[in-house]
Amino acid sequence: MKVVAPLIAVWAALLALLGMTVGASLVLTGTPSLVASLGIASAKAALIAWVYMQLRREGGLMRIMALGAAFWLLILLGYLALDYLTR
Repeated sequence: MKVVAPLIAVWAALLALLGMTVGASLVLTGTPSLVASLGIASAKAALIAWVYMQLRREGGLMRIMALGAAFWLLILLGYLALDYLTR
């Protein structure tokens, strides 16, 4: 039970974040909705990476590699947005 308790806590936090996403989509419109949705999605991704992918138990190099992969994804999404905006 000691191993399962943190997983259930993270699952409950993910459900709470899901509720926040639904609430933000119903209440907010425009740019605030986008900012809130991206912030909540980032929090969900961080929880999943930290707990379910067991990044918290890995060493420093693996954590740096995960941050590098996330940074590379941000670069690619930035170029995608730039391409979309210039067409």
